[in-house]
Amino acid sequence: MIPIILDNHTFLAISVRLPKTNLLAVASEKGYIMCGALDVGLLNDKLRDRKILAGRATGVTSIEELLDAPLESVTWEAVEQGIHPGMLGKEALIKMI
Repeated sequence: MIPIILDNHTFLAISVRLPKTNLLAVASEKGYIMCGALDVGLLNDKLRDRKILAGRATGVTSIEELLDAPLESVTWEAVEQGIHPGMLGKEALIKMI
């Protein structure tokens, strides 16, 4: 875990090394972006009542790539906050402040 500063705001970057893959996430107090392991469909369907603010970027292998990658999918709660697929991870995080 390491702090990441974007636009003078601090986010928490988490990287978990697992066999044959890494889990990557960067979180604010309100939401997070994550690598392709994030199941946006599950969050939107089975956990809809939790109103989780999250986005998913695929094909990333580092925190830096996650920040610079376009989001492949986002939760419905993220859409309500102005976050949409194609938005860069770091841009989405700023909207999660």
